[in-house]
Amino acid sequence: MIWCNSVVSYNYCKFQWLLLCCFLFLAHGENIKRSDFPDEFLFGVGTSAYQIEGAYLEDGKSLNNWDVFSLSPGTIRNGDNGFVADDHYHQYLKDIELIQSLGVDTYRFSISWSRILPRGRFGDVNPDGIMFYNKILDELVCRGIKPFVTIYHFDFPQELQDRYGSWLSPLMQEDYVHYADTCFKNFGDRVKYWTTMNEPNLFTQMAYQNGKYPPARCSQPFGDCPAGNSDAEPIVVMHNMLLAHGKAVNLYRRDYQHEQGGSVGIVLDCLMYEPLTDNELDQEAARRGLAFSIGWALDPLTFGDYPSEMHQYLGNQLPQFTSAERKFIRNSIDFIGVNHYSTTYAKDCLYSNCSVTANRATKGFLDTTSERDGVQIGELTGISSLRVVPRGIGEVVEYLKDRYDNKPMFITENGYSEPQTEGQDQDAIQDFKRIEFHQMYLSSLAQAIRDGANVKGYFVWTLMDDFEWIIGLNKG
Repeated sequence: MIWCNSVVSYNYCKFQWLLLCCFLFLAHGENIKRSDFPDEFLFGVGTSAYQIEGAYLEDGKSLNNWDVFSLSPGTIRNGDNGFVADDHYHQYLKDIELIQSLGVDTYRFSISWSRILPRGRFGDVNPDGIMFYNKILDELVCRGIKPFVTIYHFDFPQELQDRYGSWLSPLMQEDYVHYADTCFKNFGDRVKYWTTMNEPNLFTQMAYQNGKYPPARCSQPFGDCPAGNSDAEPIVVMHNMLLAHGKAVNLYRRDYQHEQGGSVGIVLDCLMYEPLTDNELDQEAARRGLAFSIGWALDPLTFGDYPSEMHQYLGNQLPQFTSAERKFIRNSIDFIGVNHYSTTYAKDCLYSNCSVTANRATKGFLDTTSERDGVQIGELTGISSLRVVPRGIGEVVEYLKDRYDNKPMFITENGYSEPQTEGQDQDAIQDFKRIEFHQMYLSSLAQAIRDGANVKGYFVWTLMDDFEWIIGLNKG
């Protein structure tokens, strides 16, 4: 029987049914079944703190960057915000009952930085914030659901932005390590899977290149922001984030890992790039696309330096790691978190005409398109930039397997949003398209695992309809 709490949305209940169908299909479907995956393979669902918690100023929580950003007119669709969101702060017990009813193995969620450290390292730990996450962790463990915890998922105390510019400053590294230490100390006895950050490669682009996420910094031709440098600042921000990650992992391995027995990874936005044509220039552009997006983070955290492709085209624009920094960032991940939604075509911009935002070193001199010879790469979704391309999840996993010596991987996000069309109500209620999406992507993933990819788990995004950043409450 499917239970639905009266205070949550109809779509929340609908998604409960969708997920149950998906996981039942894994057990009984003709094309993909549970036995296609290793016995220890984890199936789960995911959320993030700001997108579901609400209670934005309750029990000692401070304003975070998204709270402040959403108050500026025109930043979020329909003027939405996460002040209430799914009210998970008050409804967490019912939400965990929902998770248990799905029969999943694990639940991925994030900690709200501003809830446990309202002023960062400039103030005290908030005991009410610690108690909230302790209650979540205790409930999950009691019910046999493995916590999979993200330390930083785009939100941080606004005070850190006001004091020193947050991620543009090396000071943010120290604040982050203090925050991670607080998490390890208070929660690590029950957390065996940590991820330091969610999608730093996407965050830098959206916040410091396109100016769409807080602190909304950019420059022409990427956008018309009051301040910023779209070519330089994303590089600085990523450098600080990678060093913060490395310091936090070094701390965990030194002070906590032996006793707590957990592992630490990082989650990246893993868009797959395919060449627009068979031309060698486009093939090289696709390889550059992967290096400038995925390799930008994973090469330093695996090999101790940025990809050779980035050195070739960015030169002295790339910050240098000191010898001491190389030592603590190299091999600083136990696993790779893969957020994969879609695949795109890559077109070379070194020897052909491209848009002004694509024909730049910081973008790897490549442009992207979803269309070739008038044919879309895949079926449209409710997000204009995403297409349904099931082969892509297998291709990106294969790329990671080859480039990073088949390090353990988790598909930490994969999901579908249906296009809004007339007369779709009945289909939307039954969610046929989303179920089909997961069936196709899981089938491609299962083949990659049979081919040797070391994939350990798969998380559906998301558990419930949520506050979807600048899209607001309209899509999830």
